[in-house]
Amino acid sequence: MRRRSGKTSAYQEQVAALNGILGEMCDLAGTAMDRATQALLRANLQVAEEVITDHDRMTDLSGKAEKRAFALLSQQAPMPADLRATVTGFQIVADVDRMGALALHVAKVARRRHPNKTLPEEVDGYFAEMGRLAVKLAHSAREVLESQDPQDALQLEEDDDAMDDLHRHLFSVLMDREWKHGVAAAVDVTLLGRYYERFADHAVLIGRRVVFQTTGMTPQQLIETT
Repeated sequence: MRRRSGKTSAYQEQVAALNGILGEMCDLAGTAMDRATQALLRANLQVAEEVITDHDRMTDLSGKAEKRAFALLSQQAPMPADLRATVTGFQIVADVDRMGALALHVAKVARRRHPNKTLPEEVDGYFAEMGRLAVKLAHSAREVLESQDPQDALQLEEDDDAMDDLHRHLFSVLMDREWKHGVAAAVDVTLLGRYYERFADHAVLIGRRVVFQTTGMTPQQLIETT
């Protein structure tokens, strides 16, 4: 019985190490989105290029996280909670990977339109705020991965609601008869808005997965029991 306890403790330490890598990836994704937003708003080619080049670090960490998750999965007879943490870890790797890819997409749009500014001036404020929320969500996801606090994980939903509101308002600008920037600008704004919205969605998914990882319940089930 004692040997089993020691094995479980070692397993949990390895899960914590995996979550540490995932948290670092969240920070990288947040930083990438912050800088990609700067490149977008300021038509800064150098910053856009740096975001694109630095994405290699995210790719390296993603591979490292997957190797750790596979190593955990290959261990014999893990406890159900440990197995749940490992399987959820694989899902979180995919979520954070996608967040990094979405920040990369923003930087590539900024680079493609250089030396011209991608966004019409009237939507700059929307994207500045969407960028701020995206960074906040990424850092909150990292904190939740570290703390493993299911209540903190649920709070990610609130910032996502704010992002969804901004995204809806952005469409109202695009649909306004006063829009005078043409189809190409409308397509850019639509795609970019979607990138930010999806970035936030993946951060929320990380929170939901942490809830399941730590409690075995869905967020809704957790809310109903508290």
